[in-house]
Amino acid sequence: MSTTVTTELIGERPALSQIECGLPLTASWLRGSDGLIGFGEYKKKIVRGPKRFIEARQWWREELAHLSVTNNVHGVGTGPILFTSFSFDENEESVLVIPQVVIGKRGDQAWATYIGELPAISEHRAVSSEERPTITWHQGALSDETWKSRVALAVEKIKGNELEKVVLARNLLAHADKELPIRSIVNNLLKNYPSTWVFLVDGLVGATPELLVRLSKSLVTSRVLAGTIRRTGDDARDMALAASLAKSSKDLEEHEYAVRSVADAIEPYCSSINVPESPFVLHLANVMHLATDVNGVVHESDTPVDIFTLVSSLHPSAAVCGTPKSSAFSLIQKLEGMSRGRYAGPVGWVDRRGDGEMGIALRCGQINQVDKSQAVIYAGCGIVAGSNPDDELAESQAKLAPMRTALETL
Repeated sequence: MSTTVTTELIGERPALSQIECGLPLTASWLRGSDGLIGFGEYKKKIVRGPKRFIEARQWWREELAHLSVTNNVHGVGTGPILFTSFSFDENEESVLVIPQVVIGKRGDQAWATYIGELPAISEHRAVSSEERPTITWHQGALSDETWKSRVALAVEKIKGNELEKVVLARNLLAHADKELPIRSIVNNLLKNYPSTWVFLVDGLVGATPELLVRLSKSLVTSRVLAGTIRRTGDDARDMALAASLAKSSKDLEEHEYAVRSVADAIEPYCSSINVPESPFVLHLANVMHLATDVNGVVHESDTPVDIFTLVSSLHPSAAVCGTPKSSAFSLIQKLEGMSRGRYAGPVGWVDRRGDGEMGIALRCGQINQVDKSQAVIYAGCGIVAGSNPDDELAESQAKLAPMRTALETL
């Protein structure tokens, strides 16, 4: 027996971030005023292991086979949507969620996809001052000094030619005196980081500047970020820092590894590929990054390439793991002293055609799904031969700032 799914245009509505429909907010993929936001939970699936991307595709196709879809809108991102959040390490849990209701917006067009009946859509009520939690912070897996010593050890191994680059992450623990309001966290991230992709899947929430891959009607895009400098808030000073970042041999080396790993991963699936000769500087509220947009056109084949194919080839990229991957992954396991969970894993959405968008889960935190007054936030830094432990600690603190601010200003 099939389940009815309907997609239709909806009239004037509040911004996506302000929509309410009587069901809990369960998923989001928002950038500025556009994107997708999911409510309720029609189906959920946990996958793990080396075949998790294949199993995710298989489960999604099986679920689609049981849906009777009426789509009066069409286009990428319409119809039933699967939100995905994959683990960094294949041995940890990845989460797949099909919301009961998805509201989408692109430009002036807004639509709703709903399974069964569409609940009444209204405007979200802001959290009152009496409901706002107070946050206290606690040390994560490693102290600042211990983490710096691990960075120094990684630099030694790189200089000893054991590897070229490794990304080391750290975490902080947040405890609140009441349940953390997920909608307010999403709205804070949207307000402060409008040029990033603000995501939510099963309690993993963040604002990532890094698009691992977008697949839209055979066009492939991947935004590579590697090489970072902290902003000062002084425009003239920041322009000077951006210029120094663009000429930094250490940062350009780190960036080159990341770009090369992405281009090599998608090249087998593309009839053409474009890799710019030099990066641009991406300005965010807290940091600036060296950035490169790699583009390609998927070739036609007997076995169609979908976003699961591309993600399985791209993850983990040098931007979140290192070079070579196997050596970097092994060193991460030895030095970080923590589980990354779904931090630094692919996160995003897939439509029924296999098109979609996947970012890398950065600038994020995991809300504890049992005790929702607790969260863990994460940040990582690319370590190369020229890395300095004090500078890397400062960079990690800058990368923790989006989630710290989002939680502290509820």
